[in-house]
Amino acid sequence: MAKRYGQACPVAKSLEVVGERWTLLVVRDLLPGPRRFADLQLSLPGIAPNILSERLKVMEDHGLIRRTFYSDHPPRAAYELTDRGRDLGLVVGALAAWGSRHVHRGTALVHDECGHPVQMGYFCPDCGTRIRGATVKLGRSNAAAISRSRGAAGSGRAGDRRRAGRRAPRPARP
Repeated sequence: MAKRYGQACPVAKSLEVVGERWTLLVVRDLLPGPRRFADLQLSLPGIAPNILSERLKVMEDHGLIRRTFYSDHPPRAAYELTDRGRDLGLVVGALAAWGSRHVHRGTALVHDECGHPVQMGYFCPDCGTRIRGATVKLGRSNAAAISRSRGAAGSGRAGDRRRAGRRAPRPARP
């Protein structure tokens, strides 16, 4: 059963979806591409089969992964990330960067092509600049503000307002 924080905060709401033990490790192992259940079990030493099954079901229910059967008798499936699940790659990368700095110092995130360490950071696409984390705060996205202003103007396009209000801000790029 997922934890419920009861907070109107995107961090708390995200943790309600991906904060269970093993979930982000499953995402990590699916980032390179589809994997079978047995492959996931091998790459996640210590996870019980019933726990892995439960995590995969919850992730599928939340639209993070897609299950494709490759055998009917016995039923066998492969799992792959959806676009929504692949968006968590940035989160896994940020955790890996933090972990390599603070708890597993023998590793680093490196650029696959040149082998040099990479940095994660915030980027404002409107200003075209990298910005310090200290200057970032949680606020209403422009999409939500636009949605509210359209609603007040009475555009009559409720579907457009709903979609605009759900749009996530662009991910930060270093």
